[in-house]
Amino acid sequence: MIRIAYSDVSDLDLVKGYELVTDSRKEKIDSFRFDKDKKLSCGVELLLVRLLADIGINDPVFSIDEYGKPYLSNYADIHFNMSHSGNHVACGISDYKIGLDIEYNDPEIDLDIAKHYFFKSEYVSIINARKPSDEFFSYWVLKESYMKYTGLGFRLDLDSFEVSRNKDKIIGNDKLELSLFDVDDYKLGVASKFKVKEIENIDLIL
Repeated sequence: MIRIAYSDVSDLDLVKGYELVTDSRKEKIDSFRFDKDKKLSCGVELLLVRLLADIGINDPVFSIDEYGKPYLSNYADIHFNMSHSGNHVACGISDYKIGLDIEYNDPEIDLDIAKHYFFKSEYVSIINARKPSDEFFSYWVLKESYMKYTGLGFRLDLDSFEVSRNKDKIIGNDKLELSLFDVDDYKLGVASKFKVKEIENIDLIL
């Protein structure tokens, strides 16, 4: 089982949403200065709770592991991952490990990031692409989704593994599937045991 969903939270009712999230999430929301960031933090948990409720989990207890990755302490067989960028949030739930990343596809991105931190083959693919920024963010979300899948996040260097875009796989890892989607002006990547064929757009109407 795997479900991936995203939502635009630019019009999220922050007052109503704040009352529906956990106390720890409220603390995180309160730490932000701008409403834009508060909406992202609030919306990403609301979306996760919505997906969990759809599979009958109405009493989630969230904990943090030694690497800072959140997990469900009362449902060890259910895995999830969250991400946000710009005004979009994304979540995935699965009965196997999962990593997920969403990023705004910024056409002004400095491609030297790929030159210095990606595999050379990845950088060459990016600069030779018809739309280099589009290719850059395709690699970025796939690489970060894998990093989050491992649980290490940015403790795992971007140039310590190579993504094969022609098959959307990690070189040398035949047991892992990478899935890539265009979402409005964003790229969304998923790393999982399963190939993801579709994602859902969920309106967080409160």
